[in-house]
Amino acid sequence: MLAAGRFARALTASLCVAVLAACGNGEGSPQAKPEPSTPPASSQSPANPDSERSVEAPGALTDPLRSADIMLVALDPKPLPAELIANVKKLKDVAATELIDLGSVSIQNSVAKVASVDPATYRRFTSSGKSEEIWKRVAGGELALSQTLAKEVADDEAYVTLGNDKDAPRVHVGAYADQVPNVDMVLNRAWTKDLGLVQDNALLISTGIGSPQKVRKQLKGLVADVASIQMLDVVARFGLDPNAKQTAYLTGGSVAQAVGSFSYRVIGGGRIAPDPAWVRANIRTEQVPIVGAVTCHKVVLPQLRAALTEIVERGLADKIHPGEYAGCYYPRFIANSNNLSLHSFGIALDFNVPGNQRGTVGEMDRTVVSIFKKWGFGWGGDWKWTDPMHFEMNALVDPR
Repeated sequence: MLAAGRFARALTASLCVAVLAACGNGEGSPQAKPEPSTPPASSQSPANPDSERSVEAPGALTDPLRSADIMLVALDPKPLPAELIANVKKLKDVAATELIDLGSVSIQNSVAKVASVDPATYRRFTSSGKSEEIWKRVAGGELALSQTLAKEVADDEAYVTLGNDKDAPRVHVGAYADQVPNVDMVLNRAWTKDLGLVQDNALLISTGIGSPQKVRKQLKGLVADVASIQMLDVVARFGLDPNAKQTAYLTGGSVAQAVGSFSYRVIGGGRIAPDPAWVRANIRTEQVPIVGAVTCHKVVLPQLRAALTEIVERGLADKIHPGEYAGCYYPRFIANSNNLSLHSFGIALDFNVPGNQRGTVGEMDRTVVSIFKKWGFGWGGDWKWTDPMHFEMNALVDPR
């Protein structure tokens, strides 16, 4: 399980950004030391590090900065309808809009929101919009996210692996910048295909001096069951809009594609209620060696059964303790956060819990670990902040 605050919530556009200036705490109060806009030189890659995924660099911003007030997110993994977008733009109190490609990536058992964007125009909605250096690096193929989040998820070379698949893209952190609410990190749109993102599945809306609530009422009559209306002021305060239908779908590799997507509602107590149709189609309870009955996503079960069978055949069954198994499918958020756990998708399992707590080396038998890896599971003991009880599916392996 991830610690509280694993993913810093995005700030609203009215908050100051470290790259531009430090924020005072009030009249006469001392200013905080500003954060840098880019990682230290020792961890930076050469200019234009990913030429295959670079786009034209934007120059100076000439448009005014915009507030990020509302986001429409498609409930199904497909683009928002062109007619809907056109009708939204016609609303009197809509000052500006921006299409983005929004998805979710698993990073160390938690799910972060990633968006591929046009850096020349999306920047208007962020408080770092006037920084040419930040958006030049995004245009060059690098990742932008807050420094707080980068410290949590980037490796020692300032790279972030976007997804838990073995073949998930590894992207260099090029800039520190807080994003709009409901987005944790951004890249340019040359990454859309490689990340498995759906093009134009989310629409940012600025209401300018108009009332977001007034626009929300108008949007209700337009979106029907096509999109979720996310009020970004609520997201900024609470991490998500609890009154809106949410969509969960993983991106970043073959496992993500196999798992599929689902909509859900927040039901309190850190739990969610996924779409019952998705649950019926994907979640199964079956018997496996050693542990007995487990409830997981159907794609996990053949590989899990194969791993546990080999563990038994190699005389290591006593290294897994059935009474200390903590489950697989459990639709919930990471404790004390609004970030989904991979357990919500039914592709993560926790074994031998008491002796394998977060941040420890743990007591998990390393031969058992190697067998799980052979059968397509990643191990939390390899993470930057270890979780040795945790195994998650990270590759599709034919168990025959």
